[in-house]
Amino acid sequence: MEKQWWQNAVVYQVYPRSFQDSDGDGVGDLAGLTERLPYIKKLGADVIWLNPIYKSPDFDNGYDISDYRSVQPVYGDMNQFETMLATAHKLGLKLLMDLVVNHTSDQHEWFQKSRQSKDNPYSDYYIWRDPVDGHEPNNWGSYFNGSTWTFEPKRNQYYLHLFAPSQPDLNWENPKVHDEVWDLMRFWLDKGVDGFRMDVISLISKPAGLPDAPKAPGAVYGDVEAVVANGPKLNDYLHEMHDKVLSHYDVMTVGEMPGATAEGAITYTGLDSHELNMIFQSAHVGLSANPDKRLGKWNDAPVKLTELKKALSDWQYALDGKGWNSLFWDNHDQPRAVSRFGNDSEQYRDVSAKMLATTLHMLQGTPYVYEGEELGMTNVHYTSLDQYEDLESLNAYDENVTKEKIVDKPTMLKYLSHISRDNARTPMHWDDSKNAGFTTGTPWFALNPNYTTINAKEEVDRDDSVFNYYRQLIALRHSHDLIVLGDYEELDPNDDQVFAYRRHYNGQTLLVINNFTDQTVTRDYDQGNANEKLIGNYADDQGTTFRPYESKVYLFK
Repeated sequence: MEKQWWQNAVVYQVYPRSFQDSDGDGVGDLAGLTERLPYIKKLGADVIWLNPIYKSPDFDNGYDISDYRSVQPVYGDMNQFETMLATAHKLGLKLLMDLVVNHTSDQHEWFQKSRQSKDNPYSDYYIWRDPVDGHEPNNWGSYFNGSTWTFEPKRNQYYLHLFAPSQPDLNWENPKVHDEVWDLMRFWLDKGVDGFRMDVISLISKPAGLPDAPKAPGAVYGDVEAVVANGPKLNDYLHEMHDKVLSHYDVMTVGEMPGATAEGAITYTGLDSHELNMIFQSAHVGLSANPDKRLGKWNDAPVKLTELKKALSDWQYALDGKGWNSLFWDNHDQPRAVSRFGNDSEQYRDVSAKMLATTLHMLQGTPYVYEGEELGMTNVHYTSLDQYEDLESLNAYDENVTKEKIVDKPTMLKYLSHISRDNARTPMHWDDSKNAGFTTGTPWFALNPNYTTINAKEEVDRDDSVFNYYRQLIALRHSHDLIVLGDYEELDPNDDQVFAYRRHYNGQTLLVINNFTDQTVTRDYDQGNANEKLIGNYADDQGTTFRPYESKVYLFK
C-alpha cells in the first residue's frame, strides 16, 4: 500500500487537566503544554492528541461541551491555544483535537433553547420522545448507569442521553445538526489543527424507532450499546463528513467506536472508503468483564493472555491491506497499562512496561502513547470512595453497591482500584519535587505517591529507562517500513505465557517475542539465525531463554 503520513506517525495523548500547570491554580493548561512540547518532541512522537479544551461545565471533565468555539478559561484563552499550536508546528508536531459531537452539555445554547418548547428552531437538535405509559420511552441503560432518559417538564417529554443527564444526545437525523458540526470542524481546521479524534462517533446514528435493548438476567436496564453502536446511517454520516469537510484538508482522523467489529471497521477505515483513517476499538481493553453481566466492565480479574492475543490478532488480520489499526494500551478512559496488563511491582514494573511497549509498537497500525505511559506510570490504587473524582466510577459505585446491592463495598472498591478511569487521570510526574513539578499550587487531583521514584527527570537522562526504551521503539518505527506496513503472522495462539508474532514485508521478516509472565521460559523461533537483534528490554540476550517479562525483536533479511 502507499504509505500515508499518519501511518508512519506515533501519537502522544495529552490530558490537559493533568499534564502541566503554568499558573499555580492546580489545573493543567495550554501554557503548561506549550512549555512541555520539547519533551514530547524528545520522545519522538509526531502528533499530539489533545483531550477537550472547550468551554464546559466539566461534569465529565470536558466531554460535556457548552461552546465548541471557546477555550475553557481554566486552560487559558484562544491566544494561548494559537501560541501552543504554532509552537508545536515549529517543532514538527501535529495536533489532533477531540471532536465530541454525539452529545453536548445541557448548558449549550442549542439545548437551552431546545428544551423550552416543541416549536422553536432548535427543538429538533436533540432526541425528544413522549412518555410511554407515564414512563421512559424505552429500557436503555446509560453508560454512566441509570436510565438514558430524563424528563423535561417544559416540553412534557424525555430527552435522550447515552451518558450523563448533563450530556444530551444530538439528533443526527436533523440536517441542521450536520451543518453545525461541519462549521465547527472547519473553524478549528482553519486555525491549523491537523485532524480529529472523534469521541464515541459510532453512537451518533440511532436505530429507527429506538427499540428496547437486550437485558441481562436481573438487570434493571437494557444494554444500549447492543442496539445503538454502528447504527444504520453511520456510514452515510461519516461519508458526508469526509465529503463536506475532511477531504478539503490534509488531516488525520481516528474515531472512537464502542461496539465496532473488525468487519465493520473496514467500511469506516477502508483505504478507499473516504470516511476515517482509523478507529479506536475496545476488543482488547474490554476483556475480563465480570461474569455477572450486570456489572459490565467492573472487575479485578487478570486478563488471559490467549484472549488478549486473539483480540489483537483478529484486528491485525482483518484490516491488513484493507484498513488501518490504531494501537493503544491505555488512555484517559482506561487504567494504567502496566498495572492491568503487566506487573507494577517494584521488581517488574520497568521490564513489564517495556515488554508491553514492544508488543504494541511492533504491530501494524498507528501507536498511541498516553501521558506517563512512557514513564511506566502505574495505577494509584485508591482504597476509599472519597478519593475518586470520576463521574463514571462514582455512579457505578452508587448503582452497584447502594441501589442494586449487586456487590459489597470492599469488592466494588477493589474493582475501582483496578479499572477506574481515575487511575489514568492523576497528574503527570515531571520530577520528585513537591507535586511532582506539575503545579506550584494545590493539584486538582491527588498525585500518585510513587512520583518520587517514577518521574520524567529521573528517566529522561537514564539510558536504560522506560522513557528511552520508548524513544528506541519510536525510532525503529520511523526507520523501518517493515514495522509500519508488514503483514502479520501470529505464532502459537494457544501459548498462555508468550505472545510471539512475525511481520513480513519486501522479503524481510520481523520476529517479536514477549514473555507476559514473571517466570523464566524457553522458546525457540529460530532467533539464532536472525541477521540482527533490533531491540530487547534486557541488557544481554540469552538465546532461547526468556526471563520475566522479557521482550526480543529480531530482523531476518
